[in-house]
Amino acid sequence: MADKERVERSGASSTATGQITPDGTAADWDPNGYATHAGFVPVLGEPVLQLLAPQPGERILDLGCGDGTLTRALAKAGARVVGVDASPAQVAAAVARGLDARVMDGAALHFDGEFDAVFSNAALHWMGAPDPVLAGVYRALRPGGRFIGEMGGHGNVAAIRVALAAVLLARGVKQIPAPWVFPTADAYAAALARNGFSVDSIALFPRQTALPTNMDGWLDTFAAGYFAALPTTERAAARAAAIDLLRPVLCDAAGHWMADYVRLRFAAHRRD
Repeated sequence: MADKERVERSGASSTATGQITPDGTAADWDPNGYATHAGFVPVLGEPVLQLLAPQPGERILDLGCGDGTLTRALAKAGARVVGVDASPAQVAAAVARGLDARVMDGAALHFDGEFDAVFSNAALHWMGAPDPVLAGVYRALRPGGRFIGEMGGHGNVAAIRVALAAVLLARGVKQIPAPWVFPTADAYAAALARNGFSVDSIALFPRQTALPTNMDGWLDTFAAGYFAALPTTERAAARAAAIDLLRPVLCDAAGHWMADYVRLRFAAHRRD
């Protein structure tokens, strides 16, 4: 969920959905690894699909489609769907499912009044500052078209981010990479409004999320860019130190790991 190009926004680099390395470049995702370690992402996106309520014949854009799991669900509902993601590997996986999927940066959408709805699940927080993304979504929608999504919100994976920062700081890395943007509900509602949307609903809520391959798999999938700031010989020890810091907070007595997710879910429509 990240392409090979560099995208500079607000002093940081980001792409449709992807991991950012310390030099600001994006590292492509491994679809198989993502499915193994983060298969919960599309499963937990089902309530967002219900909020969208896709109708047969509607033309829908899936923004940050990944390997196309939810894109396919939209198609099965009878919608005519286009998926976009900045990861060539994930787009290839979506195309292999028989979907219309295209490599595209979420902040540079190439559509003009083509869609009845834009849908996005667990992707917008990878795309950097919201305004370029929202401007593209507005352009992509037909008058009155709706924008339905869920993303990481303010406070998302706070314990994990603090542990990563502490581990890196202890090893002399003071400039911590920031691959995500996790807005408050008020901040994102304001961004929607200034980009031409009326907000129908928006809510921030905690959602402790069970990790199928423990914290090891989560860090390997979502936080590899943090450890890339260290010499290769130090990364395994730093990763183990982060897990040790997180164990009392996110691992229960039976050894089951959770991630301290906070989600921001919204429904909006294009003003005309």
